[in-house]
Amino acid sequence: MTGDESRQKRALRAELRARRRNLTAPERDNATAAFAEQLTSLVQNTGATSIAAYLPAQDEPDIRPFLNWASENGVRTLMPVSREDGLLDWVVDIDDEVVGEYGVPEPVGELLGPMAVDEVDLMIIPAAAVDATGMRLGWGRGYFDRLLGSMEVRPPVYAVIFDGELVERVPTELHDKAVDGVITPSGITTFDQP
Repeated sequence: MTGDESRQKRALRAELRARRRNLTAPERDNATAAFAEQLTSLVQNTGATSIAAYLPAQDEPDIRPFLNWASENGVRTLMPVSREDGLLDWVVDIDDEVVGEYGVPEPVGELLGPMAVDEVDLMIIPAAAVDATGMRLGWGRGYFDRLLGSMEVRPPVYAVIFDGELVERVPTELHDKAVDGVITPSGITTFDQP
């Protein structure tokens, strides 16, 4: 079963990556503006003053305008740095950014340990797709699944995806973790969690 799920995940990730690469510049620009609006609304509606977010890779939704808004409005924002042991360190005050080991932008600054994220009010994470139950399909390295699975108490977690990536079902394995909602250019969806 795990082999089948793993193959299905790889195939779905490849399809989604290809779809993202086929977005036109105007489609991307419109989505970027909409993501900023939706994410700003989410932060304001939840009253979050400290969040965990990420620096988007080339094919991911561009949330940088939102990150700029958060910085300008005093929202403390932690950004992840991947570690060899599969955990994430966090940076608050970013001096610069580099391309990390997996081709993902990572912040440069004073590293806070993995536990720093325990203090945030809201988490905004990347995803390839999310299904109708909130199960998240990541990009296959498991950093965010490990993080979510290790948190004793976690804040609301929202994945950022393009329209059309909220699907009926994503293939899942035992280690996969659900999110509390998704942000798309079209809106905010919150799932009823058991």
